Amino acid sequence: MCRNITTLRGLEPPATDQEVEAAARQYVRKVTGVQKLSDATRDAFEAAVAAVAAATASVLDDLPDRRNPPTTMPPLRRPEVQERIARRMAEREEHERMHELGIAHTH
Repeated sequence: MCRNITTLRGLEPPATDQEVEAAARQYVRKVTGVQKLSDATRDAFEAAVAAVAAATASVLDDLPDRRNPPTTMPPLRRPEVQERIARRMAEREEHERMHELGIAHTH
C-alpha cells in the first residue's frame, strides 16, 4: 500500500522517534488522502499520527531482532534528504524573520 514507507525494524542504530513519526505521518497521509492540513483536519490527523507512531514504536520494541538489516536506508538517514530538510528549515526561518521585520516578500 505505502511504497514510500521504509522498513524500520533492524536498523543500526535503531529507528529514532523522528523516523517512526515520519513513517506514521506518511501512512496517515496515504490512508486519509490528506496532504495539507486545515483547521478541519488537523486535530484528527495529528491524533492519528500519534496513535500510529505509538503502535509502531510498540511493535518494533516487541518483535525479535532481525537477522538481516533492511535493504533500503530510511529517507531521514540519506544525506540528500538531510540537506533538503536543512535548506527548507533555513528558508522557513528566513521567511519568518521577514515577517518579524515587516519586510515585503512574496508567498
